[in-house]
Amino acid sequence: MGGDEGGRGVDASGGARAAIVANPSKQGYDRLRAAVEETERRQGFAPSLWIDTTVEDPGKRQTREALAQGADLVIAAGGDGTVRSVAAGLRGSGVPMGIVPLGTGNLFARNIGIPVNDLADAVVLAFVGIDRTVDVLVSDIRRADGTEESHSSLVMAGVGIDASMIANTNSDLKKRVGWLAYVDAGLRVLPASKPFRVRYRIDQGRVHRPRASSILVANLGYLPGNIELIPDAEIDDGRLDVVVLQPRNLLGWLFIWRRVTWENPVLRKTAVGRQFLDLTGGDRRREIVYGRGRSVSIRIDGDAEEFQIDGDEFGSVTSADFRVDPGALIVRVAE
Repeated sequence: MGGDEGGRGVDASGGARAAIVANPSKQGYDRLRAAVEETERRQGFAPSLWIDTTVEDPGKRQTREALAQGADLVIAAGGDGTVRSVAAGLRGSGVPMGIVPLGTGNLFARNIGIPVNDLADAVVLAFVGIDRTVDVLVSDIRRADGTEESHSSLVMAGVGIDASMIANTNSDLKKRVGWLAYVDAGLRVLPASKPFRVRYRIDQGRVHRPRASSILVANLGYLPGNIELIPDAEIDDGRLDVVVLQPRNLLGWLFIWRRVTWENPVLRKTAVGRQFLDLTGGDRRREIVYGRGRSVSIRIDGDAEEFQIDGDEFGSVTSADFRVDPGALIVRVAE
């Protein structure tokens, strides 16, 4: 990629300045510095401000520091945790976020078409891409001890077996094989998993009381491995998508797997495929239920359940309230 046109604040005189909020523990950090220096020189930016993340703070404080120093662009360089934290710091600021994937999952980057295997290309895109306004998912959670927290995210949050899988993922295996480590965790967690009784409500609609294995609230629909969890999810529609997994047995799990790996990404893309699903009653199965709205409330009846945000574990919760913040973030993307 190249060119001298694109992003907000670009000034050939060198007046524009980017801030790089980077995870120094990620592989490729040194190559990142070299690529940034080359790109800022070619695109007419002043030398970038570098602020490393820490274990205690993966990027939110660093982003606010960058804003305080007048950065025209903040680039999140790391995995989904870094991207989420930088987005939380930029939410509502009007300053765009560039993304350079350095992690293993990079769910948000994959969903919006940012190259995850070409660091140099991602750096150029972060500096001179097109600005796109996207929604932010806000999660207000409550734990068993009564403490409450609020988190901003971009991909999805979940309660139940998906969060248990993430909590039980082998970190060393994840570094070696990436998202496939979640498959290993799933094979270990699934046999011992039990449905839980939950109450959930979308907007001001009726209260649903299923026995669910997992409830996910999402801003985007794709997962690695050609898994299309939510076919109609849009990042800028001002809505959240809700997915309730409620299989009764192993056969139910097999149906869910077929739905997200074959029916959603393949059959639903063609008129013939959709007609086949109508004839076979695929959409009337209840193992996986979809909903959509601006807000979602979840109350767990019984013990607290594991909770995850954007593929990172966040402990266990007894309740969670989700809302969409429409158009709260500007992200650099390709045309």
